[in-house]
Parts: sequence; C-alpha cells; structure tokens
Amino acid sequence: MLVAKQSYEESLGNRVEVNKKRLEALNLPMLSQALKSSSSPKPSSTKQAKTRVVQKQLVVVRRSTHFANKRVAVDRVAIPRRIFGRQRELSNRVYASPEAQAEAQEKAEKLEMGLEPVYPTFTKSMLRPHVTGGFWLGLPIQFCFRNLPKCNAVMTLIDVDGDEYPTIYLVHKIGLTGGWKGFTVAHHLVVGDAVVFQLIRPTTFKVYIIRVKGSEEGN
Repeated sequence: MLVAKQSYEESLGNRVEVNKKRLEALNLPMLSQALKSSSSPKPSSTKQAKTRVVQKQLVVVRRSTHFANKRVAVDRVAIPRRIFGRQRELSNRVYASPEAQAEAQEKAEKLEMGLEPVYPTFTKSMLRPHVTGGFWLGLPIQFCFRNLPKCNAVMTLIDVDGDEYPTIYLVHKIGLTGGWKGFTVAHHLVVGDAVVFQLIRPTTFKVYIIRVKGSEEGN
C-alpha cells in the first residue's frame, strides 16, 4: 500500500513537470503576466483642460496730446459781458393793439421806399424777444446772405442824430446781440415799434424808428 502511494505521487509529480514544460513552451506565464499588467488602469493621456483665468485690469486712458500744442485759428468777436442788474419794470406796460402795430409797420415801409435805393434796406417790427428779456434781434436770412459779412463781426448802428452803437453780429445765428440791448434801452423801443435798417457801409446800419403810437422819432 505504501508502494502504491509513492507510485501515485511520483506519477503526479511527473505530470506536473510535463505540464510545466508545456506552459513554458507556449510562453503562457509571460502572456498571463502581460495581460495582468495591461488590464491595470493607466492614467489617462488626455490633457486636462486648464482653467482659464480672466483677470480684470483697470486701464487709465490717456488723452492724446497730438493737438495739445497746436494752435487753431478761431474767428471770434469780443462780446461785452452781460451785466445783471435791476430789470426794467414791465408789469404795467400796455402793449399796442395789432392795428396800431400794423399802422407803424406800414409807415416804416413807406419810409423805406423813400430812401436811396443804392443802399440795401429792411424793416423789422419789434417783438418781445427784441426789446425784453434776451434782447436778441434776428435778421432777414436772404438779406444777410447777400450783404453782411460771412463771419462774426461788429455791426455799428447809427441813429438819425449820428450817435453810434456797436453791436455783435453772429453769422451762424443770423442776428444781432451784445450791444443791441444798449441800443434798445437808449431808444426806449417797445413792442410794435417799426425799425428801418439801411446798410450804408459793409458793417454799418443807419437806423430809423417809427413809433407804434404814430409819432416818428429819430432817437
């Protein structure tokens, strides 16, 4: 019985050796190890997306100094400073009727027709903006385009007594300002008065006033 047991063990040992040689011949151990190593997880070769960081910066914008020292010729006319003082009392003023204003305008047009035709003329009926508040006198557009300077200028107003009143002509606004207030106050112009302007020189007007009440005065 002991002999039979030893024979079995020897037979089993011989079979193990044979199988081992067969495995070595087939190179199965290395293949098995290679499979194990290939099945183990490897780190991904995909590049991880980098988080984009946007930084906000405050940028100081500097103004170009290209024109800083460049002189630009500007056509300007010195305008007298407006003096804010006591305003005239206008609450008790009685304005002329439309009929009286039309009569003054008609008289002014007749006076204009009697002037020398060699000098350009026009007539203006005084309204509130002309003689109160802003004291601004708009002039006829076509008259200005044909006869007045193409830039801002000092226009002199001469009344029938020969007194001169410098005013400012603004070409882009087509009107008189500045000294026009002084002329208006000095001659007590009111709404409805009709004024005839005669251009006797390129920058000089001879001025005639027809009062709204019908009295013709030259001051």
